[in-house]
Amino acid sequence: MDSSNNSVVTEFILLGLSNSWELQLFLFFVFSVLYGAAVLGNLLIILTVITDSCLHTPMYFLLSNLSFIDMCQATFATPKMIADFLSKHKSITFQGCMSQIFFLHVFGGSEMVLLVAMAYDRYIAICKPLHYMTIMSRKVCTVLVGVSWAIGILHSASHLAFTVNLPFCGPNKVDNFFCDLPLVIKLACLDTYILEILVLTNSGLLSLICFLLLLVSYTVILATVHRQASGGTSKALSTLSAHVTVVVLFFGPLIFIYIWPFESFPIDKFISVFFTVFTPLLNPMIYTLRNKDVKEAVKKLRNRHIGSKHDF
Repeated sequence: MDSSNNSVVTEFILLGLSNSWELQLFLFFVFSVLYGAAVLGNLLIILTVITDSCLHTPMYFLLSNLSFIDMCQATFATPKMIADFLSKHKSITFQGCMSQIFFLHVFGGSEMVLLVAMAYDRYIAICKPLHYMTIMSRKVCTVLVGVSWAIGILHSASHLAFTVNLPFCGPNKVDNFFCDLPLVIKLACLDTYILEILVLTNSGLLSLICFLLLLVSYTVILATVHRQASGGTSKALSTLSAHVTVVVLFFGPLIFIYIWPFESFPIDKFISVFFTVFTPLLNPMIYTLRNKDVKEAVKKLRNRHIGSKHDF
């Protein structure tokens, strides 16, 4: 990276969430608990889907992949933030900063596309139930997951391609707890207006396309459910409501970010925390609490684990 970069800056200073030592100690314990819960919650869903044969269906295959992305999203910056609460000098190397930018957009882009794939899965299940297993085969599901990762990596690489070569020769303070792309770009020693437009177009276009696809798919699904008068309608609505809730939690902060992408507001740090910590924590809770099959599978997994302990 250094060979292709003309920058004098070798590290960035992360200003974090607070300057108060007492508050940082409090936040250290709070975010340690939240991060642990987010990782364990998503790991529990992945293990439950893998070990329970009743959950070996397309919907839960996609859900387990969403949990994996959420676990990664919670990990790319949160452990460093937690460690920085105990440090006075909150710095990150140039390479580390570029890595955070890369992984943030990989996981964010992949999750957006995967949410569209999950909406497509629900569309087929509710609108074309007789052809569901034929259309949503394991091969199709694997392709959908592969496409989501490919788009996420391509989306992120397109950002990093120009960011890594920017000349950083002066200020190096990032007013957040991780390297956020718009904040880092503004530190470059040149006029970044065109670059800011490119970033907004790249991320905004992907977000807008995914959001519109989700909006159309859920509108069609709700119209279909409304016309149905079967016993499965309530279950379909329950499953659908969990998906819609996750979509709202994911795209809600993004909408605010893209309204004022390069302006700094006090609420920006809250949105960053929500996106990197609370969303990965809330997703497993939403799918577990609103999904009877997952709750039953978790109980069986727990009882199996307790039973094996007693046998031992």
